[in-house]
Amino acid sequence: MPRKSKLTRFRRAAVGYMFASPWLVGFSLFTVYAVIMVIYYSFTDFGLFAPPYWIGTENFSELFFYDPLFKTSLYNTFYYVGIAVPLGLMVAFLLALILNQPVRGVSIFRTVFYLPSIVPAVASSILWLWILHPDFGLLNIFLGRIGLPGPPWLGSTTWSKPALILMSTWGVGGSMIIFLAGLQDVPRQLYEAAEIDGAGLWTKFRYITLPMMTPTLFFNLVMGLIAGFQVFTQAFVMTQGGPAYSTLFYVLYLYQNAFVYLKMGYASAQALVLFGIILFFTMIIVLTSKKWVYYAAEK
Repeated sequence: MPRKSKLTRFRRAAVGYMFASPWLVGFSLFTVYAVIMVIYYSFTDFGLFAPPYWIGTENFSELFFYDPLFKTSLYNTFYYVGIAVPLGLMVAFLLALILNQPVRGVSIFRTVFYLPSIVPAVASSILWLWILHPDFGLLNIFLGRIGLPGPPWLGSTTWSKPALILMSTWGVGGSMIIFLAGLQDVPRQLYEAAEIDGAGLWTKFRYITLPMMTPTLFFNLVMGLIAGFQVFTQAFVMTQGGPAYSTLFYVLYLYQNAFVYLKMGYASAQALVLFGIILFFTMIIVLTSKKWVYYAAEK
C-alpha cells in the first residue's frame, strides 16, 4: 500500500507539472533567462550586431557621472510619478465613492468611466493629441469659452508634463473598479452602528470607510507606482521626449538607447537601475504598510 500510494502521488505530480509546463517553460525563457542576460549585458559593451565585450562597471559609471540625459529622464519620471500617482488615486477613489451610491442607472455610469482604461494606449495617445492641440483642441476651445487662455500644452516645456499627467487621469477606470469592489466589501452594519451613535458623513468616512479601504489603497498605490515609473507609450507616441527633453521619461530614454542607438549593454544597465528604484520604493511602502494598512481579519 505505501508503495502504491507513493506511485499515485508521483503520477498526480507528473500530471500537474505536465499541465503547468507551458507556463514553466515560458517563465524560464522569457523571465528568468531574460533577467540573467540583462544582468550580464549591463556589464558589457553590446551593440546587438556584435558579440558583447566585457567592460565591467563602465556603463554604470557613465550613467551616474557623465550622462546628463540620465538625470533629465530621472527628474521627468519622478515628477510624473510624484503627481500622477497620487492624483490618479484620488480621482479613482472619488469616482468609486460616487458610483457606489444606490441610484438608478449607476451600472451605465460605471461602464462609461471604466471604458477609457481598456482603450489601447496608442489610440488614447492619438485621441489626446487632438484634445490637447493648441489651436483646435477640445480642451483649449473649452477654456476659451469660459474666458481662460489655452496653453500650448505639448508644445511647451512648462506644460508638457502636466498635459501627460492630465491625460493619465483619463485612464483611472481600473483603479476605480478595484476601489469600488473594496467599498462594497465594507460591512454595512458598521455604518448602521455609527448612524445610531449620531455619526455624520465625514465621521463615517474618516473612521469606517477610510480604514477599511486601506488594503485596497495599498494595492492600488503599489501598482500605480510601478506603472508610473514605466510610463512610455504616451511620450513615445505624442512627443518623442520633446520639447527640449521635457517629456524624456526614463523608459523612453532606455528604449532610445536600446533600439535607436543600439547600445544594448547601456540600456541593460539602465534597466537594472530602474529595477532597483522600483524595488526601493515598493519596499518602503510595504515596510511602512503595517502602520497605516488595517486588516480586519488580523484584529
